[in-house]
Amino acid sequence: MMKINLLKQTKRKTKNAWLSQVLLLTLASGLTACQMTQHEPVTVEHQPIRVINNSVEIYSAEAEQFLSTDTPLQVLSEGYKWTEGPLWVADTSLASQGYLLFSDIPNNKIYQYIPGQGTALYLQPSGATGLVDGDYGQGSNGLLLNQQNQLVLMQQGDRRVAVMQSALSAPQPKFKTLAGYYQGKRLNSPNDAVYDSQGNLYFTDPPYGLAKILQDERKALDFQGVYRLSNQGQLTLLDDEITFPNGIGLSPDGKTLYVAVSDINNPVWYAYDVANNGQVTNKRVFFDAKQPNQKPHGLPDGMAVHSNGTLFATGPDGVWLFNPKGQVIAKVKTGKLTANCTLAENEKALYLSAHDTLMRIPLK
Repeated sequence: MMKINLLKQTKRKTKNAWLSQVLLLTLASGLTACQMTQHEPVTVEHQPIRVINNSVEIYSAEAEQFLSTDTPLQVLSEGYKWTEGPLWVADTSLASQGYLLFSDIPNNKIYQYIPGQGTALYLQPSGATGLVDGDYGQGSNGLLLNQQNQLVLMQQGDRRVAVMQSALSAPQPKFKTLAGYYQGKRLNSPNDAVYDSQGNLYFTDPPYGLAKILQDERKALDFQGVYRLSNQGQLTLLDDEITFPNGIGLSPDGKTLYVAVSDINNPVWYAYDVANNGQVTNKRVFFDAKQPNQKPHGLPDGMAVHSNGTLFATGPDGVWLFNPKGQVIAKVKTGKLTANCTLAENEKALYLSAHDTLMRIPLK
């Protein structure tokens, strides 16, 4: 999601203060993850072969299966503080194809967007419920559905993974904790997550839900983790060597795990091989986004994986499209710090949470 100045972060209560926090996040320093299989990092090596409307850069003909010459970037709704965690819900009782849920983290709310109808408040509070006195008042981040079609939330304020204890059609702020502690210590603030086909949950746990981030006195763990919560409720630490793990995704066959690193000193996407038992090996740089002598407008963040394996990943300047080999095939510049994305059920639209707005890119 974001990085902050570790010495001067204090709790912000206004929109302008929150924006300052977001911008300061890009200045934080961190440690480079180690114990990786040595691979030559993939980097940007060429210029786009075509530019559409000054915002869409095509680097490979592969991207033309998704983006057309008249691809518009649509602003659907705006006026939020920091949007995150978009989730497509394939419920045709409300709309012909479904609807979208997304978090507004500082406002501790989830909104619902129905195509053709607009946006309305869906749930409040969403992630800071007063679970523990003194917790930072941030709402939900990542949202997803489990195999029982229940809403699962990465709750930054409550520092837990939780499931909403009510139907999607009648949301109520009643939650059950799925994971809140590791080896007896509270998690930092679960951020983003993905389910595999067996219902095992992979999630990241950076420190963004703590008021002072890495320096917060309430921080119980001395690392930021990537975890697997099994469908039987067992929590396993997969990687504790990433300072700012953020977005996470799985390849369609479930054999490759992707993790975005929102670290100004190491802005990369990692890939891991996933074994049959859920453990990960062969950690490697999938793509290195660091550009010498350039200040990035944003960092690697949330992602969505297409059924054909193409990775849609939010990062510097907007959204990056990667093929499974880690090659950039396109970029879409949004003009906003872009936090996360998700595909509609039919994969004909990409929804973006970008700072104070909700956006959409129609796809072929």
